[in-house]
Amino acid sequence: MPDTHSRADRLSATRYGNRPTMKDVAARAGVGLKTVSRVVNGEPGVTPETEHRVREAIDALGFRRNDSARVLRKGRTASIGLVLEDLADPFYGPLSRAVEEVARANGALLINGSSAEDPEREQELVLALCARRVDGLVVIPAGDDHRYLEPELKAGVATVFVDRPAGRIDADVVLSDNYGGARDGVAHLIAHGHRRIGFIGDMPRIHTAAERLRGYRAAMEDAGIEVAPAWTSLGVTDPERVRRAAEEMLSGPSPVTAIFTGNNRVTVTVIRVLAEQPRPVALVGFDDIELADLLQPGVTVVAQDAATLGRTAAERLFRQLDGTLLTPEQIELPTRLITRGSGELPPAG
Repeated sequence: MPDTHSRADRLSATRYGNRPTMKDVAARAGVGLKTVSRVVNGEPGVTPETEHRVREAIDALGFRRNDSARVLRKGRTASIGLVLEDLADPFYGPLSRAVEEVARANGALLINGSSAEDPEREQELVLALCARRVDGLVVIPAGDDHRYLEPELKAGVATVFVDRPAGRIDADVVLSDNYGGARDGVAHLIAHGHRRIGFIGDMPRIHTAAERLRGYRAAMEDAGIEVAPAWTSLGVTDPERVRRAAEEMLSGPSPVTAIFTGNNRVTVTVIRVLAEQPRPVALVGFDDIELADLLQPGVTVVAQDAATLGRTAAERLFRQLDGTLLTPEQIELPTRLITRGSGELPPAG
């Protein structure tokens, strides 16, 4: 016969948020609260028979330990928060996974949230995580003023910024070499004979976009090439805006012969535009993209290691929590140029 009594107990205990308590477990098992506490926390002093009764009651009621009291005693929640720009962006997948692996190795739970590139939403999310007493934060910032975090930092919330620096506060930050990577990518196009090179990037207020534009301009200046105003376009990365920018650069009496794209989302749209062009156009993109090696030609990219960014940031966070880091630092990780064919196309005659 099915255990309808146990099932009814579980349903009544969990429906509408009425979670079973240790008092409920003690009543069902016929023991005192202290005995239940010892079993739940793995403490000695309980006979095997009594422990068996308590565990049967726990299973029947669907009881789960409430760690709130333990948090108050220890001052730690064994949880950290990760604030990303966009959870759907492929770049953040390996970064998030790396942070989660480090958190797990340190016995901590990871809580993710997305700012959607909105500074107000970033602040709201960060402070909500702090209100839930996370031990630390890994933040990919959307805004450029993080003084709102100063009370939390003083209260002991460990914080590391990744991919972009913090604004107007002194904090640990882990970055890729956005300037150097972009400079190398554009120099690669110049080395293959290109002089009219377009740049399509993200919004100029974003640190990574500004640094990649700076790298583009530096490579052009190194080669003695004056950048025409029509060759650069920064803005939102939605396909319509990027497509319009690419088509404008590729039209007219002196179209660009190559394009450097500022991130993976821009690159994907530009690939679609270039597939419609009657002549070959060289392309180098910042950030690797899935299936880039299977396209014809393969897509040449400046790759950054998202997993290493996340792992480095998380490891620094736990070193802060352990008390082994005292002075904030900025760590800059190298990028890598991966040649696959699109960046090696010569200028169309």
